[in-house]
Amino acid sequence: LVPVGSYPRFAHCYQGFSSLRPEVLRSLHRQFLTQLQSCIREEIQEVKTEGNLELLFNSLDKIVEEAKDQEEPAWRPSGIPEEDIQSSLIPYLLKHRAFLRKFLKEKEEENRNIAGMVLAGRERIAELRELIRARRNSWQ
Repeated sequence: LVPVGSYPRFAHCYQGFSSLRPEVLRSLHRQFLTQLQSCIREEIQEVKTEGNLELLFNSLDKIVEEAKDQEEPAWRPSGIPEEDIQSSLIPYLLKHRAFLRKFLKEKEEENRNIAGMVLAGRERIAELRELIRARRNSWQ
C-alpha cells in the first residue's frame, strides 16, 4: 500500500492544493504514510494475536526443518480431486490387497491341513468300522 500511496499520486488527488502550498502537501503526505504504516502494523499484530499465528508459524518452521531430511518429494494436490484421492488411496489399497492375499494363502494352507486331518480321521473311522465288523463276525 505504501508504494501505491506515492507523493505524485497523492498530489494528483489534491492538484489545487499542491500548486498553492506544496510544502504543506508534502508534510500531509508524510503524515499520511506514517499513519498508514502504523495502522498496517497494528492490523498485522492484531491478526497475529487473534489467530495465534506466531505459534502456527513456529510449528510450520519445525515442519520445514523436519522435511529437509526427507529424500522423497512431498505430496502436492494436483487440483483434480479424483486424481488426488487415487494417488493417496491406491498405494493403501495395494498394500491392503497384498495383506489380504497373504492372509488368504495362510487360511488356504490351514484349510488344506485341516482337510488332510479330516481325511485321515475318516480313514481311521473306516478302519475302525472294518475292525469292529471283523471282530463282530469272529465273535458270532
